[in-house]
Amino acid sequence: MSNVIICDNAKQLGEQAGHKAAELINSAIHEKGQANIILATGASQFETLNILVNEVVDWSKVVMFHLDEYIDLPESSPASFRKYLKERFIAKVSPLKGVYLINGEVDPEGECERLNGIIRNHPIDVALVGIGENGHLAFNDPPADFDIETPFIIVSLDNECRQQQFKEGWFHSIDDVPRQAISMSIKQICKSDQIICSVPDNRKARAVKNSLEEKVNNLVPASILQLHHGCTFYLDRLSSSLLMRQN
Repeated sequence: MSNVIICDNAKQLGEQAGHKAAELINSAIHEKGQANIILATGASQFETLNILVNEVVDWSKVVMFHLDEYIDLPESSPASFRKYLKERFIAKVSPLKGVYLINGEVDPEGECERLNGIIRNHPIDVALVGIGENGHLAFNDPPADFDIETPFIIVSLDNECRQQQFKEGWFHSIDDVPRQAISMSIKQICKSDQIICSVPDNRKARAVKNSLEEKVNNLVPASILQLHHGCTFYLDRLSSSLLMRQN
C-alpha cells in the first residue's frame, strides 16, 4: 500500500517531496554509481521541482527521462513539456549524465521506438509523478491499459484531460489542446524502484480519494499505485480533504 504524507499547503508539500526526491537520488548514486530518474510536469510539480533544483546532488551521475509529451505541439508553445523541463529543471542544475526528452514533433512511432530502446537499459530508481483530475497517470487516461509492456506508447487524450490542460492556462482554447500524446505506460512507471506522487490543490481531491480508497481499477489509473511497494503520495490539506482518514 502506498504511503501518504499530508502537508499543510502546496509549498510544504513541495519542500517535503523535493527533499525526499534528492535523498532517494543520492542513495541510488551511492549504491549504483548513477541514478535514473523520471520527471513529471504540470502545475502539480512546481513546488517540488523548485526544491529539487536547489538540493545538493551530483547531477553528472543522473540520467533523466520524462513522462509524456503532446504530439505535434511545437517546443516553443508554453504548454510544451520539453520547454517546461528545460526551463524549470535542466537549465537550473549542473549538466546531467543523460537527458532523454520526448520529441512530439517527429514521427511518434519512431520516437517511441527510440525511447523504448534507451529506457530498457536504464532501470528507473526514482520517478516523480502527479495524477490528473480524471485520475490519469502520465497521459494514461481511463480506461488505462494496465497490461501493455511497451515503455512509451501513443495515447488519445479524453475530454476531461484536455479540459484540465485548458483550465490550467496552458492553452488559449480547448480546441488548441492536442488530442494525442506520447506517454510512458503504466507498467513502465510502476517498474520504478521509488515513486514520489505530488498532488496539491482541491481540484485533485476526488481523484486522490478514488486513487487511494477505491479498489484498483483502470477507470482510476493512478489507483495502481496502491500496489507499489515504494510509492509515497505527498498531499496538501486541500487535495486530501475527501479522504476518510487524514493525519
